[in-house]
Amino acid sequence: MATVTPKVAIIYYSSTGTIHELAQEYAKGLENAGAEVRLRKVRELAPPEAVAANEAWQRHAEATADVPEATADDVLWADAVVFGSPTRYGNIAAQLKQFIDTLGPQWAQGQLADKVYSGFTSTSTAHGGQESTLLALYNTIHHFGGVIVTPGYTDPIQFTVGNPYGPSHVDGQGSIPISDDTRHATRYAGQRIATVTRQLVAGRSEVAAV
Repeated sequence: MATVTPKVAIIYYSSTGTIHELAQEYAKGLENAGAEVRLRKVRELAPPEAVAANEAWQRHAEATADVPEATADDVLWADAVVFGSPTRYGNIAAQLKQFIDTLGPQWAQGQLADKVYSGFTSTSTAHGGQESTLLALYNTIHHFGGVIVTPGYTDPIQFTVGNPYGPSHVDGQGSIPISDDTRHATRYAGQRIATVTRQLVAGRSEVAAV
């Protein structure tokens, strides 16, 4: 049997760049494990004057202007979808939530079910909502009928970074760079998604062939 190449869409929102960096590390882990990856940002909802008022926000918007914006087709294409968002009051950012809300027609047709889903996040402060943000995201996945795959404690790096729900970072309002351990954990999460998704897709193919 031919080796399955899992198709994975990373769909994220990043204002000043941290989530974008994590998305790139996640993509490396996926690609190293043999997955085909689409990296997509969601549409910015904040007015241009709000973005321009924050130097880091404006700089990141300009630096990622060529990153394609996510569409429903990216979700339908994928065997697995990974969502990335900074925390907003213990929940995902409005920009990512708005994108997810546009998937109603696909949800109604059952097209979001049976895919693998996971997530990653960043907060300004320690204990600032990392776990609650990912858990809130996963509530949506239950409505999709998706298969949630998290890193858990399935690799020693997880005992170092300590978040079984998904990769996360404390950026201290942009003053704390992403650590090597967090980068390692993020790549590992990508590797795990690729591995589990490949197994699920291969298993379904075998069943369909019977």
